[in-house]
Amino acid sequence: MEREVIFMLMSNEQGSKRAAQVDFTRSGWQQFAKLNRKLGARFIRLVTAESVRAGHPDKFCDQVADAILDAHFRQDPNARVAVEVFATAGKMIIGGEVTSKAEVDCGRIVADAIDRIGYTMSDLCGDPHGLLELEVCLHEQSPDISAAVGKNELGAGDQGIVVGYATSETEEYLPLPVVLAHRICRRLDELKPTTPWLGADGKAQVTVAYENDVPVAVTAVVVSLQHDAGIDHKSIHRFIGKEVLGKVLPRELLKEDTSILINPSGKFVLGGPAADTGLTGRKLAVDQYGPVAHIGGGALSGKDPTKVDRSGAYAARWVAKNLVAAGMAKRCEVQIAYAIGKSEPVSIMVDSFGTGVIPDGRIEAAVKAVFDLTPAGIIRDLKLNRPIYSRLARYGHFGRTELELSWEEINRKYELLSAVLKQSARQER
Repeated sequence: MEREVIFMLMSNEQGSKRAAQVDFTRSGWQQFAKLNRKLGARFIRLVTAESVRAGHPDKFCDQVADAILDAHFRQDPNARVAVEVFATAGKMIIGGEVTSKAEVDCGRIVADAIDRIGYTMSDLCGDPHGLLELEVCLHEQSPDISAAVGKNELGAGDQGIVVGYATSETEEYLPLPVVLAHRICRRLDELKPTTPWLGADGKAQVTVAYENDVPVAVTAVVVSLQHDAGIDHKSIHRFIGKEVLGKVLPRELLKEDTSILINPSGKFVLGGPAADTGLTGRKLAVDQYGPVAHIGGGALSGKDPTKVDRSGAYAARWVAKNLVAAGMAKRCEVQIAYAIGKSEPVSIMVDSFGTGVIPDGRIEAAVKAVFDLTPAGIIRDLKLNRPIYSRLARYGHFGRTELELSWEEINRKYELLSAVLKQSARQER
């Protein structure tokens, strides 16, 4: 069960302040927050999110898996792909199920990913003169799964629960800590080609204080970045402060007591798979919404869109974003459940966290009236049988304003509002 820590500052009758720290479930916090807003209480809620750079070993694996998917889609839009990638010092394994007419050179895809990320052989093998051994273990999709998915009425490629989330607090419709953590990692990767001492691996973490659900301060920033042995810690600090944090963090949210931690463990010379084993699907919170929203549990990368872990997650985000853009809620979470081989969702749930202008049940009814959430409908409406996925395997799959992503389009808000009006008209009769 997800829990949040709430810091509450209240004034007693004598006017002095006392601080209390309380651990609540999400629903418990909502009730408590409503009560204390009536009492004039001031709530400070701390929310933390992280991102990782393109050279993080897990993200390396995600990028290779999605590049393999893209390579198949360039030749065969009907390809069925479910690929997993494992990388450790000197060894990489690509495994999974592929049914496709395409001919794909996995070795070339791995080499291109290494070049794009900027890995050295030390990053890959722990030895500048080492060799990376690649093993490819791919076979056709299970006939049982293929039969369940079907050819006419496309059924879900697996059972699954997917979650979409949106909030009005940023232009990306994402929680601010998530946005800022991604910005830091993207900025580091942009600087790498012109910064000789900067390695490919690294991650960032940002904590934001919310007062009554409004971001009021960045309270802590943690940046861990790979570097050459010859660079001193002070130089790294100056560089990160000036060239990274000073460029991407909102100045109005930085306070005198904001905690800035750069490489808190000390040195970070050895990185990549040589330092830490990588695997597809291990950065689910980074790929989605951080700790703010629930996560369905299925990974996104390496899967074609018949797998609802991927297509359903995109659709749920599309729905949630349009609901918030339509003004029906300040933030909301959309949960959709599927059964393998069945096209219609088992369930659809909307949670507006008390910010909805109408009851959540009426919002759900509008969603069902406007969106076709069958796998076939999602793939058709979002145009998912395209080679668009390798760029998503870093900096998150949502809120990517630099990419033209179909599930980020705000194109159903008026239909949602119309559906609500029709509901009201029927109720009045």
